[in-house]
Amino acid sequence: MKTKALYSGSFDPLTMGHMNIIERVAKLYDEVTVGVIDNPQKKTMFSLSEREDMIKEALAGLHNVRVDHFSGLLADFVNDGGYNVVVRGLRGTTDFDYEIQMAQMNARLFNEKVETVFLMTDPRYSFISSTMVKEVSSLGGDIKGLVPDEILGRMSK
Repeated sequence: MKTKALYSGSFDPLTMGHMNIIERVAKLYDEVTVGVIDNPQKKTMFSLSEREDMIKEALAGLHNVRVDHFSGLLADFVNDGGYNVVVRGLRGTTDFDYEIQMAQMNARLFNEKVETVFLMTDPRYSFISSTMVKEVSSLGGDIKGLVPDEILGRMSK
């Protein structure tokens, strides 16, 4: 059976922690979709189309990975897309506390045969968050190595 995995988030911006998870997921599953969440209530630095374009650039070398977007319930996107794995990245225990609650709620909403899989981020990237990257960048700090090079140039603007 082919495995279709989804890794979702706002990715505003995509960080090296996200990249680490995506690269590892691409080795584990046949097809991987990076699902960019469009949440109109959330103030983002980059528009949905900008985030999608940046992610596509950064992931150009991963041939079994595609980028898509959605709004509304994750479970609806998962069920409608025929995914059988939802991947969530974890940096530490705080992430786990939040993610386990979400996974348990989604388990009620997902079709049968959909599993949530947690992957720990590589320790080199465990301190990185999109929020922190935006803050450091906005204050003139160096974010090289925290985001893919394809995104670094856009962050400087």
